[in-house]
Amino acid sequence: MVCDRMVTVNVVVLAGTVAADPVDRTLPSGDEVTELRLSVPEAGKRLLPLPVAVWHKTVGKRAVKGITKGDDVLVYGQLARRFYRSGAGARSLTEVVATGIKKLDLEEEE
Repeated sequence: MVCDRMVTVNVVVLAGTVAADPVDRTLPSGDEVTELRLSVPEAGKRLLPLPVAVWHKTVGKRAVKGITKGDDVLVYGQLARRFYRSGAGARSLTEVVATGIKKLDLEEEE
């Protein structure tokens, strides 16, 4: 039996450090989003910077309240790719669209 359908899963769970202060934006539609850049360890000691969009209508504004640069967070979400035009031509951006975010309180080990 040959199956023509394929199961797709688009789930991302990341733990990392907020690399810059989050930016709150209100779009012309009235939707509110907080954008942040998350540094996630890659193979070796290199850090991979990933853009994260936290939509207030999905996650809630309280979820990002108090999160600042240097905080360790756990992000749940999905990968999304946006296409747009700029003065340099067509561009695309792959980002994590958060469905949940939690500030991690890591206790220092002695």
